[in-house]
Amino acid sequence: MLYLAIVFLPLLGFLIAGLFGSSIGAKASEYVTTGLMIVVAVLSWIAFTTVALGHGEAFKIPVLHWVESGSLSFDWALRIDTLTAVVLIVVNTVSALVHTYSIGYMHHDPHRPRFFAYLSLFTFAMLMLVTGDNLVQMFFGWEGVGLASYLLIGFWFKKPSANAAAMKAFIVNRVGDFGFLLGIFSLFVLFDTVQFDTLFASAAQYLPAEGAGDGKVVLNFLGYALGKQEAITVACLLLFMGAMGKSAQFLLHTWLPDAMEGPTPVSALIHAATMVTAGVFMVARLSPIFELSHTALIVVTVVGATTAFFAATVGLVQNDIKRVIAYSTCSQLGYMFVALGLGAYGAAIFHLFTHAFFKALLFLGAGSVIHAVSDEQDMRNMGGLRKLIPQTYWMMVIGTIALTGLGIPGTSIGTAGFFSKDAIIESAYASTSPAAGYAFVLLVVAALFTSFYSWRLIFMTFHGKPRASHEVMHHVHESPYVMLVPLFILAIGALFAGVVFHEYFFGHEYAEFWKGALFTGKENEILELHHHVPALVAASPFIAMLAGFILSWYFYIRSPQTPVRLAEQHRGLYQFLLNKWYFDELYNFLFVRPAMALGKFLWKKGDGWLIDGHGPDGISARVVDVTNRVVRLQTGYLYHYAFAMLIGVAALVTWMMLGSNF
Repeated sequence: MLYLAIVFLPLLGFLIAGLFGSSIGAKASEYVTTGLMIVVAVLSWIAFTTVALGHGEAFKIPVLHWVESGSLSFDWALRIDTLTAVVLIVVNTVSALVHTYSIGYMHHDPHRPRFFAYLSLFTFAMLMLVTGDNLVQMFFGWEGVGLASYLLIGFWFKKPSANAAAMKAFIVNRVGDFGFLLGIFSLFVLFDTVQFDTLFASAAQYLPAEGAGDGKVVLNFLGYALGKQEAITVACLLLFMGAMGKSAQFLLHTWLPDAMEGPTPVSALIHAATMVTAGVFMVARLSPIFELSHTALIVVTVVGATTAFFAATVGLVQNDIKRVIAYSTCSQLGYMFVALGLGAYGAAIFHLFTHAFFKALLFLGAGSVIHAVSDEQDMRNMGGLRKLIPQTYWMMVIGTIALTGLGIPGTSIGTAGFFSKDAIIESAYASTSPAAGYAFVLLVVAALFTSFYSWRLIFMTFHGKPRASHEVMHHVHESPYVMLVPLFILAIGALFAGVVFHEYFFGHEYAEFWKGALFTGKENEILELHHHVPALVAASPFIAMLAGFILSWYFYIRSPQTPVRLAEQHRGLYQFLLNKWYFDELYNFLFVRPAMALGKFLWKKGDGWLIDGHGPDGISARVVDVTNRVVRLQTGYLYHYAFAMLIGVAALVTWMMLGSNF
């Protein structure tokens, strides 16, 4: 009953707020959904203590028999293991805090029941995803969070930019989901099952010990006959395509910054802590499959490292406070995928775990700032807020030091990000993967950029002279405690989650903690190797963090004219970064404009000229024209009919006379 309550109480909250919100009122909707989520969060921590920190084995809870079609047969069941328990506390803790925070943040919105219903629907869909015992159930949750994301990003549907952002997120994710579906189909063709237990057991025996196929064709894809090794690689790459869309990786990342058009609590819940990490969870869950393809893991590593670097460069020059944090999220997701590609699955989930606390803290802190300055989001119109909203300021500082990874190298003293991010960077150096060197260099550079833009946000927002109008500054006020208390709780996680759990996630307690929920091949020794990197490598994230802080302090506190002068001197580079490497413009040229041109052609020529003019509509129009003229012969006058008969008789006589001559 514990796990059924964890999964289905958010669904109950959604139904109550969604169906009866107008009857019971906004306050009741808020309290019901938030109360249920607090209960679920507490139950999730109990489950985590029992499953992950206890000594029990993984188990399943059947709900109902779902599909029976030929050889395809599976149940709707809840898969409970350490990986599930970890993500349950991430999803439900952050969701409960976001629900609570939203009571204050959305106080003046007239559609609060709908908003809280959507939040609970999203939480339920995410729980479906993480507790799925088969690929179809996971895909059901996967699409559910996509739907909820669309609804929440476009919550303010009368705002054109919000509608555009919601559609963009939905469409880009469909691109990734197409690959995910093909990956699921491929695995079913290869193993004749979608059940995880059967799938993993079959995968373990799929390839010979040396990792090469036997030459037998097992899959036809795009006209190519694939052997075992090639088929597994293709399946993994297709699955990773789905992860790229959902987790906003390079090339499929463009929807994430625009998603900031939704309310700030939405950004914290969906685009910082939970939904965007679904791709990371999926690859980790399918680690027994991905471990069979070194090629796929190399691709995952390269894409992750490229994403981490790309997003960090764009974050350097963004001026919208939420977009800076959004690009930071994109960059940190790149770190997680690098860890997955290197086989350091525990480090990836550890960073997912710690990142949820400090990134949700930063987003909700940004919401507190926006709330204080009359909904202003441009940091160029802020400044001087440190003494006016001190509690928000210190919460944002805690989130920043956790994100940048403040800690003492070689010790167990540090914030959450210090332990998880450093473990990934050290793994990149220690790994024998061909892409490891590329990943290590880009991750260290990204750590430098992350520190720079994170402290830039703090300095531009809270320090220096106020740049807002006198009227705005006059109304600046600290947020109510219904908004601040969730920040305090998240700050505890941002400070201490790393030091408490690092030995469990990716340390000496690894095997006992994960209990086989994450699979590593026999040749995968990254857990041991990352402990033996040179001291300079271990200190490199700290050095990068310190350098970024000093540079940011010099630019925005000591010499504020320096960044202005650099932007003018290097206008091309500045515009390149400010316009996000021109990906939106490129995609608009390659896909949007041709699609619109094709649509206009089919509308004007295909539908208008051909179908309406000469097709069925055209033929029917001509028939109508003819019949309209024919009916004019029916006048109702006797002499007209007599005249017509006379003409007919004359024509008949003429024909007979002429015919007789021949």
